[in-house]
Amino acid sequence: MPSGLSPTSREVPLSDNDLIVSKTCTKGRITYANRRFMTIAGYSEQELLGAPHNIIRHPDMPKGVYRFMWQTLKEGREFFGFVKNLCADGSFYWVFANVTPDLDDSDVIRGFYSVRRKPPQTAIRAVEPLYQQMRKIEASGSGSAAIDQSVSFLKQWLKEQGLEYNTAMVRLYKNYPLAG
Repeated sequence: MPSGLSPTSREVPLSDNDLIVSKTCTKGRITYANRRFMTIAGYSEQELLGAPHNIIRHPDMPKGVYRFMWQTLKEGREFFGFVKNLCADGSFYWVFANVTPDLDDSDVIRGFYSVRRKPPQTAIRAVEPLYQQMRKIEASGSGSAAIDQSVSFLKQWLKEQGLEYNTAMVRLYKNYPLAG
């Protein structure tokens, strides 16, 4: 979260047709942002290009989700997930994100593409308690070990659902039940 920025309770609504697109280098610095991203997040192109993508990280997001995402991406696999993002003015917006490694001809990761769209409210209601518990775990510990415990909690939740992470997230996006 940018220094001095206080999150507000104001949500920026996304339309059904919004597609937020960005590209980063392997270190997570933004190399491309579409106009819709700039408009919704409230940043200019100059402010975004070269900035770490976590410029839009909302403090309500558990760090364990990001750790899990980076582990998935570094394995060369795509990641789907629900993310609460922070705007430049402190407001927020929820997205359903699909992050994909950009591989060269030798399957070496050159960067990452992210396409985000409006998530269904049913999915947000489903992940909010999960994220709240992950944040609680992270707050009760310290440093990397607390984040690892948060990821372990997420993996246990998935095991209870009987689903792989991306499958669970896509099912939530499509309003399918997780179990069964």
